[in-house]
Amino acid sequence: MSHTDELEEYDAELELRLKREYADVFPLFRYCVLTQEATYLCNKFEREFTPQPAYPLFRISMEDVWVWDRNRPTRIIPRVEVHTTQDVTVEILKSGPEPDAE
Repeated sequence: MSHTDELEEYDAELELRLKREYADVFPLFRYCVLTQEATYLCNKFEREFTPQPAYPLFRISMEDVWVWDRNRPTRIIPRVEVHTTQDVTVEILKSGPEPDAE
């Protein structure tokens, strides 16, 4: 087996582990936030839109976050703030009161 084959196998194994982890943690979150850069699962989400002369600017704040990134040592992050000029898609996975409000 060549080094290239070993790297491809390792990469495929990392991707499979990430997909399994995603399936395991998905039911724990209320929102799925998709940006050009990453996919996030979170339980608290705020979006701020700031129009600019040449482009829109979004500031997205999330708490209790899981981020799709196989190169991170840990994917659970307490708080994330993203600034982007690209499209942002937010999917509501669970409806009902905020988890903190109970």
